[in-house]
Amino acid sequence: MMTIIPLALSLSLLLPAAGAPPKPKAPASKTAAAANAYRKAADTVITPDAARDYLMFIASDALQGRDTPSPGLDAAAEFLAFNMKKFGVKPGGDKGTYFQDIFLTRARLDKEKTMASVDGRVLKYTEDFVAAQTSAGTFNRGDAKGMMVYVGHGWQWKSKGVDPYEGLDVKGKVLVVSTAMPPDMPWKDGKSGVDFLPPAAVAQKLGAVGIVILTAGDDTAWKQKVRQFEQSNGRANFGRIQDPAEVVPAVPTIAISPAVSAALVNAEGMDLPTATDSKASKGKAFAPAKVAQFTVTRDITRQRTQNVIGIIEGTDPKLKSEYVAIGAHYDHVGVRNNAPEGTDRIFNGADDDGSGTTGVLQIAEAFAKGPKPKRSLIFVWHCGEEKGLWGSEFFADHPTVPIDSIVTQLNIDMIGRSKKAGDQDRRNADLSGPNGIYVIGSRMLSTELGKVSDSVNASYLKLNFDFRYDAPDDPNRFYYRSDHYNYAKKGIPIIFYFDGVHEDYHQVGDEAQKIDYDKLTKVARTVHATAVAVGNAPARPKVDGKARD
Repeated sequence: MMTIIPLALSLSLLLPAAGAPPKPKAPASKTAAAANAYRKAADTVITPDAARDYLMFIASDALQGRDTPSPGLDAAAEFLAFNMKKFGVKPGGDKGTYFQDIFLTRARLDKEKTMASVDGRVLKYTEDFVAAQTSAGTFNRGDAKGMMVYVGHGWQWKSKGVDPYEGLDVKGKVLVVSTAMPPDMPWKDGKSGVDFLPPAAVAQKLGAVGIVILTAGDDTAWKQKVRQFEQSNGRANFGRIQDPAEVVPAVPTIAISPAVSAALVNAEGMDLPTATDSKASKGKAFAPAKVAQFTVTRDITRQRTQNVIGIIEGTDPKLKSEYVAIGAHYDHVGVRNNAPEGTDRIFNGADDDGSGTTGVLQIAEAFAKGPKPKRSLIFVWHCGEEKGLWGSEFFADHPTVPIDSIVTQLNIDMIGRSKKAGDQDRRNADLSGPNGIYVIGSRMLSTELGKVSDSVNASYLKLNFDFRYDAPDDPNRFYYRSDHYNYAKKGIPIIFYFDGVHEDYHQVGDEAQKIDYDKLTKVARTVHATAVAVGNAPARPKVDGKARD
């Protein structure tokens, strides 16, 4: 493990590994001049006023919440590319551009071709049944016909003794399930899809051909349920598969009204409240003559979106083939389609992650206009983070530079909000203060990187680094919830900078006028200085840990 020279002397020099012959130190005046040049560039370019100018556009209403994909996100991408070209940052995307194309699979429900009958009764769409979009990004479509098997809540966790399918043959059958979640499931003790399986996953595993979801309640409750499913069906649901021909549909699924549900289970000697109770876990095959038949039709197309990538070449003939990656996600969650008339409907995402997007842009500008480190720098603005880390996953699997040439990834996701003195709002209880920031994962894969990070901070702006979310048992699981995670899975040491959840997290109130631009500036300058230290180190940060699963 390398011993680090206090960065009060220099941000650019690190001692070689213990036992190696010491290299001659640069004269103190030259070392100080180099350090001052980097800091002068950061102090000149990374300023509160400049951050405000960039963020006022990135988080403006004109960009309509930067959903992935959307025209607003495309406009943000063009804005980033325009500025990088102006700064002199080289394109790092596809075919000499700043863009890395990602093609998403898009599915839209065709109501006219979506039909159902249960036990010989032809059902009317929205009145008696609705196509049930079970989760974002899945493709519930296809034909189902078969005898019915009731499986209670439908969740399976055999190691905990939860298996409503025990003793039942569901292959080629239609599952009848409750909407209720099973009680007392120790979710923290396992991983979805591995240790416990929801009904859709079990249906695929066991060869069921369809799912009918029972619902309870009155007409008002059913209408509300229809609205929920229709909002999902009305949106374009996206997956990450590039070719529509490769889409593997989920098991076709419908939800039936309380009246149809009651008629179905009553005929089998069951009452609806019992059949839809969360504790209902004992399965039962319905009479062989009872058949469900339905078709869920969705049109599958492709739609393009993009990561935005720029590169600044390093100054060392050998080390410039290695990269320090600096990134943020530039997407957010779009608009609130069901907002009451006259109310705010745009999720501007000024802090999440307009602040990180702005910070990375300013860091790129500072390096473009000031001195460059020995290693190259790659700046990646990821799309689709809010949908499930799509852009970073795609980049990690299809990198535009060799993935093993990336020595560190510095991820900035929410650095613009501060808890004010006297704030008693419980929603802001964990928001960091004006001089504080949560630092996550800095020692996860590389103890050395963590020491570099701490040394840079101690010799520079002295932010209050808070490591509470570094705990392996962090119930928030923040380590898994931003783009750095896909780099860590490839064995790349990472640092994640995060201000904490607050009252406007994923709300329409996350707007540019609420940003603490002084704090945004301090964090961005600290990330810039950390990139300098890593970029000029004699060796890449030693990996002595591993990414959490």
